[in-house]
Amino acid sequence: METIPSLLVQRLHAAVEDSAGLEVQVVPTADSRFGDYQSNVAMVLAKRLKLNPRVLAQQIMDRLRVADLCSGVEIAGAGFLNFRLSKEWLESRLCELRSDDHLGVPRPERSRTLVIDFSSPNVAKPMHVGHIRSTFLGDSLSRIAEYSGHRVVRDNHIGDWGTQFGMLLFGWKNLLEREALEADALSEMERLYKTVSARCKEDPAILEAARSELVKLQSGDAENLALWREMIRLSQGQFDSVYGRLGVRFDVTLGESFYNDQLRVVVEDLARQGIAQESDGAMCVFSDGKHAPEQDPFLIKDKDGWRPNPALVLKSDGAANYTTTDLATLQYRIGEWRPDEIIYVTDGRQQLHFRQLFAVFARWQPEAFQSVRLAHVWFGAILGEDGKPFKTRSGETVRLSDLLDEAEERAFSIVSAKNPELGEGERREIARIIGLGAVKYADLQPNRQGDYVFSWDKMLSFQGNTAPYLQNAYVRIRSIFRKLKESGETWKGGAPMALDQPAEEALGKKVLQFGEVVLQVLADHRPNTLANYLYELANAFHSFYEACPVLKAEAAVRPGRLELCDISQRVLKSGLELLGIEVPERM
Repeated sequence: METIPSLLVQRLHAAVEDSAGLEVQVVPTADSRFGDYQSNVAMVLAKRLKLNPRVLAQQIMDRLRVADLCSGVEIAGAGFLNFRLSKEWLESRLCELRSDDHLGVPRPERSRTLVIDFSSPNVAKPMHVGHIRSTFLGDSLSRIAEYSGHRVVRDNHIGDWGTQFGMLLFGWKNLLEREALEADALSEMERLYKTVSARCKEDPAILEAARSELVKLQSGDAENLALWREMIRLSQGQFDSVYGRLGVRFDVTLGESFYNDQLRVVVEDLARQGIAQESDGAMCVFSDGKHAPEQDPFLIKDKDGWRPNPALVLKSDGAANYTTTDLATLQYRIGEWRPDEIIYVTDGRQQLHFRQLFAVFARWQPEAFQSVRLAHVWFGAILGEDGKPFKTRSGETVRLSDLLDEAEERAFSIVSAKNPELGEGERREIARIIGLGAVKYADLQPNRQGDYVFSWDKMLSFQGNTAPYLQNAYVRIRSIFRKLKESGETWKGGAPMALDQPAEEALGKKVLQFGEVVLQVLADHRPNTLANYLYELANAFHSFYEACPVLKAEAAVRPGRLELCDISQRVLKSGLELLGIEVPERM
């Protein structure tokens, strides 16, 4: 099925003379009193042709052929074209949607391949609250891309190499507590790292010993390689436990170490092409002067004006860094999977890094750069209710597993208070779905580029724009069909959907927007668009439910209202699943 904006865009192109190269946009109106969809095509074209936009809008409207879709088209404001969809067309469209497995999300003419890099925890450290946003955003974008008919490669680029392993190896050999390792491997490895790191600052001999262990590892020492592999194995086991709990999966897990053999070649090639230059013993990439200073990631401005801000690709001690590894990773991904797009989901502090990375790659491999869209999907921070970075009361970083435990326990208290008659096992399962869903939705619902405040009370509320509110809307619909079945009636489906009441029409229109919303998320990498749409859909359903009886409706209208309930529950469930959120059958 094509989306409604797509259908209207086609009609506008046919009505606009010489529309080649013109980007015609159709979007939902901000206020339904002025129609359902709106286009500024006349204003855009009038600016190009230096004509009066309202006069041009009238000319376009005279040539427009939309009588089969719309009950009316109006000119508004400076020259907007406002479209009001006809009730009859909406009713037939809803019947089409009912038989569409993808609920109006159109199949692409050509399936694209997307590599999505997200989560990326460090080996030997527990996953913590700082991994929430990358993990949830990356998982949701992966789900949405696949649902839209594209191939997705989920790559967990774990941190499994670097100077910290020298300290970890020294700690493992000298300070390891076996019982603690067996009880909680990541906590014990984190303790080792913190202990040795502190001692390195106080004792030069320990610092030198840790460096020696790192050199042995990098030189291929059999004992140190075996210990390093054991650290990765133990870490991956606990990572997989958290991912399994969250319903998150990866297609490949290629850590930094996978690219070690390629780093020297990358630097040598950059130097051979004159892209990287020696500076104070290090190899750096400087500005090539082809961009305005404001757009040049290799320049920075201070009180004295613009000065070099090079990207380091080889340190003065001969060690590579993140930029080197990411260049090798990018080269590998393009060669291995031939992607149309590579998406990096990280926090906003890495914006400069990725601007420089993409710019270096464009100069290094211009043809490969032209073949792929590179996107840095960055996000803000999670804050406590005090407005500071979210931590425990003691000031420690919140472990992700502890946070998920607390979410489920808080939800269990709420579910138990609401449904004390249910068995504990059922209450626990409902609490799991509500608790995990609440944490995910609270993270995905805000604009990803802003910070948000982590509030248990807000995210677990059954009122407002929260996961429990949306889940409850789904449960309410399911209860309608459950009561129908308990009464002994059989509902076969297939009845026409009449949109005679305002609440019916509003709900039908909102249901039909699902496909265009999913496409929009895929285009701009903002799952909050989908989250807010689902909230609007739930509100539309509640308004319908209050205004239009379903089970007590007259026999002539009840089948159509049941159909509207069914398509609403399907969209709610599918939309939440695209956010990685499950739905219970009762709450």
